[in-house]
Parts: sequence; structure tokens; C-alpha cells
Amino acid sequence: MPYGEKTKEQLIEYSNNAFRFFETKGVKAVVMACNTTSATVYEDLKDKYNFKLYPLIQSVSKIISESDVNTIGVFATPATINSHAYKNNINKYNSKINVIEISCPKWVKIVESNKVNSEEAKQSVKEKMQEILKFNPQKIVLGCTHYPYLIKYISKYLSPENIINPADYYADYIKKDFAKNQCLSENKEKGSEIFYVSTAPDKFIEAAKMFYNVEKCILIEQ
Repeated sequence: MPYGEKTKEQLIEYSNNAFRFFETKGVKAVVMACNTTSATVYEDLKDKYNFKLYPLIQSVSKIISESDVNTIGVFATPATINSHAYKNNINKYNSKINVIEISCPKWVKIVESNKVNSEEAKQSVKEKMQEILKFNPQKIVLGCTHYPYLIKYISKYLSPENIINPADYYADYIKKDFAKNQCLSENKEKGSEIFYVSTAPDKFIEAAKMFYNVEKCILIEQ
């Protein structure tokens, strides 16, 4: 951690480890809920496993491309920005949109360290917002799952309705695709949830409290 500073080779190794584990569980689909891995390894791994992969960026870019704007800004990790995944995928559907990509290497560490209320967080957001606002984007994409936790600072510079959290589009896209392919469970009761982690389950449970109440967490050896 953070994935955004890893090499492509490292990310492929981590993803393969996770996917092989999922295969042992007989899953029917895997949600790649990480912008960085969607940007860097999806094309390399999409045809190697017996389950459907839902990559975040590729799944939401068509929806984002339908925005009635001239310029869209993207905040993301260094790896995602260097891949130009958002720009390439948005422009594939709408070449008229100018996509401005800004790397925010400090933001994941700030959130993971539970420093979202710190002066460091406020100052870092200010610097990046000043950088991107020079291009006058009408909307900004928060291209990392950690970034919405900094939205209270981001929204001081751009109205909340113009800040795109791709997770909202992503969840809706997956649900509709499941329905189209008749993959939705017919069980109307709440399903079960198990979280598997590669290290430090106690720390994972503690960190997860900022967004979810994790009840069961299992350490796996990789």
C-alpha cells in the first residue's frame, strides 16, 4: 500500500494471487473495485479466468462520457494517471471532451492513516484543486476509492453536484448487468459477507470502521 505507486508487474502479481484465490471459492464474478488495477492490469488478465471481471474505469467511462461538459478533470493515483485509462476510455466514447489528469500521490496515505481531518489533508487538497482549476473543468472525477473521504475539502472549490464518485455509477452498472444476464440472486434475504485479507486483519477491521462494520475477517497466506 498504496497500489498507485507499485509497478505493473507487482500489480499483476497481486491480482493473480487474488484471482486464483477467488477461483478456489467458485465465484461467478469479480468486481475490480480499484481504479489502479482496472487501469493497469485488466487488459492483461481479463481472459485468463473462468469468471466475469468488472473493471471499474472501463465500466463507468461510457456513463461519464455522456456528461454535457467540455472539460472533465480526473484526480487519481500515479499509476492510474500514467496509464491514461480515464482519458482513453472517456474519449473512446466522446472524443470532444477534454480530459485533464492530475496525480494525487499523498491522498491514499492520508485516508489510510485516518488523517482526513488534518491540516495536511486540507493543504494537499488545496494544492491539487488550484492545479486542476487552471483548466476550468466543469466536473471532476475522484478516480480512487479513497478520495471521496476528502470530499468536504474538494467541495469548497467545486459544487458537490459537479464531483463524480465513479462508485455510484459502478454499482448501478453491475446491478443492471447482473439483471440482464440473469445472475441476480433470487434470495431476497440479506446475504453473507466474508472479508479475506493478506495481512493484519485487526488493522483492516479498525480501518474499515470509517466506512463499514466488518464482522468477519479471515487472514489468508499468499
